[in-house]
Amino acid sequence: MTKAGILGMGRSLGDQVVTNLDFEQRLDTTDEWIRTRTGIEERRIASEQIDSSHMAFEAAKEALQQADTSPEELDLIIVATVTPDMAFPSVSAIIQEQLGASNAAAMDISAACAGFIYGIVTAQQFIENGAYKKILVVGVEKLSKITDMNDRNTAVLFGDGAGAAVLGPVSDDKGILAFELGADGTGGMHIHLQDEFLYMNGREVFKFAVRQMGESALGVIEKAGLTKEDVDFLVPHQANIRIMEASRERLDLPPEKMATTVKKYGNTSASSIPVAMVEELNNGKIKDGDVLVLVGFGAGLVWGAVALRWGR
Repeated sequence: MTKAGILGMGRSLGDQVVTNLDFEQRLDTTDEWIRTRTGIEERRIASEQIDSSHMAFEAAKEALQQADTSPEELDLIIVATVTPDMAFPSVSAIIQEQLGASNAAAMDISAACAGFIYGIVTAQQFIENGAYKKILVVGVEKLSKITDMNDRNTAVLFGDGAGAAVLGPVSDDKGILAFELGADGTGGMHIHLQDEFLYMNGREVFKFAVRQMGESALGVIEKAGLTKEDVDFLVPHQANIRIMEASRERLDLPPEKMATTVKKYGNTSASSIPVAMVEELNNGKIKDGDVLVLVGFGAGLVWGAVALRWGR
């Protein structure tokens, strides 16, 4: 059976930097309060003329270059987002035209902050069953357009960005080793779109995430036939430093073996895992042959985890 893995990655972030001090000047909050509870110091917000498709396109171009893949080689484009430019056409169809990926099918999926995990697992199935060879997966969000910037409970948490990966066949000892996907719709009311803005019950989401992120990380390691000692690097959804630290501790990993970009970019939902992966690849922290665990959770409630061995 063909093994599926990541051939190249790219990212794009909102063009405006918004710091905690910016919020401190207009909301009843402080830099210290935000940092100690979330780990966030600043986030990137996209200006009005930049939409999800703009960021997805830029991230996709970089990923294709890194993967040494032409747009014409793509068989499928999957975009994970809850903030498309419009209801239809899909973001994937928009960037298919922009990229010139004339041979690719295109679809958007909605799994909130776990969207990138759902996307790469979907791509894995097409590649490993031989239906497709090259698939572009993009996680992108412009959360600023559904966030009430006057609500101190949510305004300080989110940022805008896109992360992309090109998936294709890799050698037998590399690529995706195991995955886990799950959902609990009974918790749907804890994060949902209420009128035009995002609503979140922070206390309930925190409790769910601390439990589920750790369980999913351990579960996918077991499915891959590995132990905690085999894991070289953890890439959790960048939602909250306390949630992330709880997952790291469940795996008995030292702090330097966990991707941590929430400080600079905040919670960018479906793009947070690929954005963090690109950051750590650029920093030289992810190396060929490393075993990575990617794990995320989001509105739905949904969750997902992937164990993979990095490289081609």
